[in-house]
Amino acid sequence: MADLTPAAHPEADLTPRMRELLQRIARAGQLPFWTQTPSQARASYARMSQVLDFAPADLPLADTLDCPSRDGARLALRRYAARAADWQAPQPALLYLHGGGFVIGSAATHDALCRELALRSGWMVLSLDYRLAPEHRFPTAFNDSWDALQWLAAHGDMLGVDPHCLAVGGDSAGGTLAAACALAARDAQLPLALQLLFYPGMGSAHETPSQQRYGHGFLLEREQIDWFFDLYLRDQADADDWRFAPQRAADHRGVVAAWISVAGCDPLRDEGLSYAAQLRRAGVAVEATEWAGVTHDFIKMSRALPEAEQAVEAAAKALRAASAPRE
Repeated sequence: MADLTPAAHPEADLTPRMRELLQRIARAGQLPFWTQTPSQARASYARMSQVLDFAPADLPLADTLDCPSRDGARLALRRYAARAADWQAPQPALLYLHGGGFVIGSAATHDALCRELALRSGWMVLSLDYRLAPEHRFPTAFNDSWDALQWLAAHGDMLGVDPHCLAVGGDSAGGTLAAACALAARDAQLPLALQLLFYPGMGSAHETPSQQRYGHGFLLEREQIDWFFDLYLRDQADADDWRFAPQRAADHRGVVAAWISVAGCDPLRDEGLSYAAQLRRAGVAVEATEWAGVTHDFIKMSRALPEAEQAVEAAAKALRAASAPRE
């Protein structure tokens, strides 16, 4: 006889607030991203992105700069800080890479989150508008991210940034890019203070238990993941490239310490936790936390979920610790 106990049903894993929120989202009747064109999906995500997010904090410094890329394109870089830029007292800086499957999302959709990180951490946060697929396929998003990080290291002092205290971070696909940048920084001997990863994708296929259990009905659908990857990757060889799948790097020794936060009811949960374990085996310091009962993208739902504020505060605490003077 089939097991009909509540524990057998994935929905039972959700917190009551998360379950109610998913029901509200379903009633809203939003068309799935994969049934839309990329431009339509971007517009849909932009409309939804701030509904449940933090109220945008009023900061002394919030402006938009640009930085160069290797092919001459200028990339928008939003700068946030809880105090004005001061070249005499430079600030530690986090390059933030937004989520959205390499296809949707922007610095604008992550504005409130980055403001909150800057406010709570005391770090300057610089949020990059890297170029999106399918107009710009792999490895453009990685190249843009890595170019921006190198530019900050070389010229950040002009922006009030302490180039000796840089971190890289992001959520979802942005977490993937941040992890890949941390590997590239290790190889280029560019010292970092931290890699800050919210529910990062690591390039796993659908065979993980969390993909199987939470692949339908938990906000991030399997079809959506496939749609993102089909638009971003050029061919199967790209799927095995460490710049898309950091878990596939030949060696993880010597990469910067990692702070990794995953959602308990997220298809990407297991690959984030697996990456944490992979880094630990390579001798890398890792702090990994699983937030039980919530789904992918939960950190942008602070108006409905207490776990969102708790996770962002934990991230800010990790940044503060990374910039604290060493004994």
